[in-house]
Amino acid sequence: MTVREATPEDAEAIGRLLDAFNREFDEPTPGAAALAERAEQLLTDGELTVLLAEPGPAGVAVLRFRPSLWTEALECHLAELFVVPEQRGRGAGRALMDTALALARHRGADYMDLATSEDDVAARALYESLGFTNRDDGTAMLFYEREL
Repeated sequence: MTVREATPEDAEAIGRLLDAFNREFDEPTPGAAALAERAEQLLTDGELTVLLAEPGPAGVAVLRFRPSLWTEALECHLAELFVVPEQRGRGAGRALMDTALALARHRGADYMDLATSEDDVAARALYESLGFTNRDDGTAMLFYEREL
């Protein structure tokens, strides 16, 4: 399993993977073509970093870098991590995360955050095995969103 940084030419594959991700979890999706178009634009503009696990691609990780308010370094947000079902359990998720962490450090980030659902036990186990902690003090943190 190898991981490489995607280019705008990978947009179609990225769109297919992200569309499959949302469909698997019954989340809304604008469709693979719309996701591909947006990914290509954001990759071209340098606003998005995408990692692909090969061969396949077998999985995708989407990263967003932003200046931190708290330190002079960057923060890295893992926006999406998806491994195609038939490739799960073969190390693609770990390879994507290892590469994401190394890339974040290389780009000067001192922090990575992510979110996952409470019932995604496999993802939680992966993140925790990589040193991520859930600051759960018994009080639920709620994630709100609103269309504008």
